[in-house]
Amino acid sequence: MTGVANWLNQGAALPLALIGLPLLGGVIAWLLGKRYALQVAAVLVFGLANIFLSLALFLGGGADVTLPFAGYGFEGHFVAGGMSSVLLVFTSVVAFLLARYSVSYFKGDTRGGVFLLFYFVSIGFVNGALLSSNLPVMLVFWEGLLVCMGVLLLLGNLEKPRAAIKMLWISGVADLLLMLGVIVTIRVSGQSDIAAMGRLPVEGLGAYGCALMLLGAMGKAGAMPFHSWIPLAAEDASSPFLAVFPGSLEKILGIGLSIQIVTRIYDVRPGSAMSTLVLVIGAVTLLFGVSMALIQKDMKRLLSYHAISQVGYMLLGVGSCLPVGMVAALFHMMNNALYKSGLFLTAGAIERRTGTTDLRHVGGLGRAMPVTMTCFVIFGLSISGFPGFNGFFSKELVFDAALESGVVYYIVALVGAVMTAISFLKLGGAAFFGTLRLPRGIKQVREVRAGMYLPAVVLAALCVFFGAGNRLVDQWLFQPALGLTESFAGWPENWVLVALSVAALLLALADHLYGRKKTGGALGSADHIHHAPGLRQAYALAETGKLDPYNWLVAAVGGFSRVCQWVENGVSWVYDKGVPGLIGGASKLLHRGVNGSLTRYLLLAVAGFAGVLILFLLILL
Repeated sequence: MTGVANWLNQGAALPLALIGLPLLGGVIAWLLGKRYALQVAAVLVFGLANIFLSLALFLGGGADVTLPFAGYGFEGHFVAGGMSSVLLVFTSVVAFLLARYSVSYFKGDTRGGVFLLFYFVSIGFVNGALLSSNLPVMLVFWEGLLVCMGVLLLLGNLEKPRAAIKMLWISGVADLLLMLGVIVTIRVSGQSDIAAMGRLPVEGLGAYGCALMLLGAMGKAGAMPFHSWIPLAAEDASSPFLAVFPGSLEKILGIGLSIQIVTRIYDVRPGSAMSTLVLVIGAVTLLFGVSMALIQKDMKRLLSYHAISQVGYMLLGVGSCLPVGMVAALFHMMNNALYKSGLFLTAGAIERRTGTTDLRHVGGLGRAMPVTMTCFVIFGLSISGFPGFNGFFSKELVFDAALESGVVYYIVALVGAVMTAISFLKLGGAAFFGTLRLPRGIKQVREVRAGMYLPAVVLAALCVFFGAGNRLVDQWLFQPALGLTESFAGWPENWVLVALSVAALLLALADHLYGRKKTGGALGSADHIHHAPGLRQAYALAETGKLDPYNWLVAAVGGFSRVCQWVENGVSWVYDKGVPGLIGGASKLLHRGVNGSLTRYLLLAVAGFAGVLILFLLILL
């Protein structure tokens, strides 16, 4: 491994290998689209090669490469070390598992080759963004990922591109804010390389640069108000897309950059205005996302709202600006990539066998799909923060950081934990337990092929390992990534917070049992919350899109467009009808006045002279 790392550290080998190799893998997988066995082999070879190169850099001490461009002093600085090395390794493992799942999911589907092409290209862009120490170069890869997402959202949806258009608008605005933040940051620091910046003061122009960069990074992660394309994509996009992008890659990039902004680029202090901004956005994102997830009847839409709410936990860690918060954000981001990707994989398995994820038409699949059900249970316990699983340990760290930042943030996080557990009790009970329900035309179902369930099994095993072996994970990943000597691993020391977390889970169970008894089934177990006085009206506004900032923007643009149309029509009337009518009327009046009388001509001349004289006097006075 060390020898490979030394080789990669020479010349352009590092960026070419970790950026170019996935691109080549995508092209080959696309060309082999009609040969399933060879396509699987290509995915295995290039996916494992990506893992190998990432591990070589991590174990070999990293790498540092500078590539000049065009001789104008502009250069790309690629650094593998600290957080970038850790995230490269983690991303490569998750990406490999999702690629293996995707090739099986799209077996026999003409879209499979194109999906794998742009998926592997996305991995190359993610690697490039993680390696880039130069901010403008990072933006190139950042925007490349946006293009790939747009293409994949259009895949199979050319006739209804609503999700792609909405994603491009919303993510485009977030990326524009990030670009502006980068420009301001370069102006403040006098350079574009993160490694040479130090920690810039958050004051004056620097405050604007920090805020803009944070908004862009949080927007990439899916925080409010940049979130609303994700539930829409859940209706149009495939499960592999949801697992790859809102489930994992976007969180890795967005939260990874957010951590760098507050720890390496800017000197953001706990309790400062910038810290409060991130904490407030995190709390709102958490509460809104989990509240909307609670009432969903479709599995993919429910998971998409949880993909939003989980960002809130990460931002509470980032916003605290405390060492425990940074560990919490990084740990929870990794955990989320494991269990959220896995949850989307289980939804994809159900979708593949039944043709739908609408829980009103399908349910009770546990006996028919035991492996998928077991994986779902592990993922559900993990995201709910059940003691011993990975989500429990990262959430306890988030709770700790939130409480140190303010009791309100802790209360929001705890309420979010209750609602998360309620929604997954509902989802698991409806999808896998109870009486078997199948869509019309489907008489029986069976477990998906090994290529689809094995990646989910590995992700579930990693959830267990990240929980039970959290000390090793902290030592291997978190401390090297953040440069910390202090360990935050092991069982939480604050037993009061643990007791409150367990009480939150018990409260969620009691509420689920109450709702289930009231409605007679798991699917309606949260309806009493949905239709509670006060909440019913708020949910109605949210469900009709009246609380969606994107819809506000569309309405504002529509109103502005109508005003512009009114002005244009008015100008056209003046030139097409008003001026010609005025000239025609004046001509008729003059024609009537011209009758050959010298007396009338003299009077008109005197009146005209008097009018000019009066106007002249008025101007002088």
